[in-house]
Amino acid sequence: MTITISLAGQTALVTGAGAGIGRAIAVRLAQAGANVAVTDIVATAAHETSELVRAEGREGLALVGDMTDPRRVDDMVEETVRHFGALNIGVNNVGMLGKHGAAPYLDWSSQAMADVVAGNLLATMYSCQAEAAAMIPAGRGGVIVNVSSGETTRPAVQLAPYGAAKAGINHLTQTLAIELAPHRIRVNAAAPGTTLTQKVAEAFSAEHRAALQASIPLDGEFSAPEDLADLVLLLASDLAAHTTGQFLLSDKGAFLSRSRPAPTTH
Repeated sequence: MTITISLAGQTALVTGAGAGIGRAIAVRLAQAGANVAVTDIVATAAHETSELVRAEGREGLALVGDMTDPRRVDDMVEETVRHFGALNIGVNNVGMLGKHGAAPYLDWSSQAMADVVAGNLLATMYSCQAEAAAMIPAGRGGVIVNVSSGETTRPAVQLAPYGAAKAGINHLTQTLAIELAPHRIRVNAAAPGTTLTQKVAEAFSAEHRAALQASIPLDGEFSAPEDLADLVLLLASDLAAHTTGQFLLSDKGAFLSRSRPAPTTH
């Protein structure tokens, strides 16, 4: 027997899909047959990903906006439904440290804390609410996947606001799994290992990178954006039809051995 993951006939919305993990997720969902709306705050990045979706033979829609603006989030979800006729899958990938970087907790300014909480937890809250509000009237159920972080599995040294915000996403995921279950909407969280996106690579010194690699048990190699995309595809598919309220790591076992976390964008 051959098992094929197919999202044919479905529409997905992927936030923060202009590059890195979000872009890989959008392309992977398109490869499985979904039409994909992609959001990013950078217009050229959103359009580039949309073109990659089209290159897979699916329809892509580029949406530009700030996911920390709840009114713009509502507008982008509504535009997705108008364009495709439905929303079946929401992947909330927006996450950031912003320009503040890692620092001891006492050095974090109130503005830096607010920015990180808004860019991670609030952006995800707004997206989940808008997506669920679009899915419920259709009566067909749906899937929401929130991108969390391995920083929630250990003390987030020098990343306290980031770790706390991502941990809030895990709690939100569990709560929404209960509240949305009567509508047949599954809600799960997925977390990548340290992924060498451009931003992460720029933030690491050679010494820091070597220490991180040494803490990865499975093969000593960093994760690729496609690694989390594969997990998201599984959660979005019928193979995970009985899975909701879960937090799943795709980090090659790094959480088992890493005692001091390092800055990541997810």
